Amino acid sequence: MIAEKRRRYIEMAGYAAGLVIMSAAYPLFFLDNDIAPGGLSGVAMLLRGYLPINVGLTTFILNVPLFLLGYRQRGFAFIARSFLAMTVTSVLIDSLPFPTLTRDAMLASLGGGVLLGVGLGLVIRANATTGGTDMAAMMLHRRFPALSIGGILLAIDCVVILGAAIVFEPQSALYALVALYVSTRTMDAVVTGFDTAKAYFIISDDHAAIASRVMSDLRRGVTLLHSRGAYTGAEREVLLCVVTRTQAPMLRRIVCSADPAAFMIATDVREAMGEGFEREDS
Repeated sequence: MIAEKRRRYIEMAGYAAGLVIMSAAYPLFFLDNDIAPGGLSGVAMLLRGYLPINVGLTTFILNVPLFLLGYRQRGFAFIARSFLAMTVTSVLIDSLPFPTLTRDAMLASLGGGVLLGVGLGLVIRANATTGGTDMAAMMLHRRFPALSIGGILLAIDCVVILGAAIVFEPQSALYALVALYVSTRTMDAVVTGFDTAKAYFIISDDHAAIASRVMSDLRRGVTLLHSRGAYTGAEREVLLCVVTRTQAPMLRRIVCSADPAAFMIATDVREAMGEGFEREDS
């Protein structure tokens, strides 16, 4: 019970921090540099190029119909959290008293992309969103199953970026593309975690000795996978071991010292949970 309450408090704190961080990206970097990094807030920035409007308020108005339409698909709890996030960010975009940090469009696209990605990642980890583009994508996917949600979201962002080239100038569209890429990569890192691990598949005649040293020296578990060579037909055990990046060099030294002829395959692990790794509720 205590662990669950602690997890919820941490989630709520991250949720609140995410809203502030992603909202701050607009006055600090995007608004005065005419960088529209996709989404409905990007549409609002395009409209501001023609009308004397507030980006936050316009984003809120554009979102409301999509939230109403998406209510049946996502349920009250998700819609309530997302609507709260959207309302708060819309207000903060217009009201945060932050000056523009730089007039260098490249620095603005990089800095704004990082802030936007960190904020979005924290909000998503709290099981919420901040806008209606994902709901629009889900509704279109439901109506046209052949269209993937990711493809629809990408198309929406591309339309916004193309609009930036028309409303502002072609360079603004390129900077918006940079901001979109940086924010997406940063968001993925926040959602899945920064401490990625590595998984090793080890094929060796001395698999027993290697497994013993890995378990004793690295304190990591090892899984034996029974295999058979397609060419020779010989049966042998393949070791599967997941280690942190800092342990990877030592694992390679253990394997090479035990069997210099061992065959190893390494692959990145985007997320590892369980004994020896961080749990979701920790």
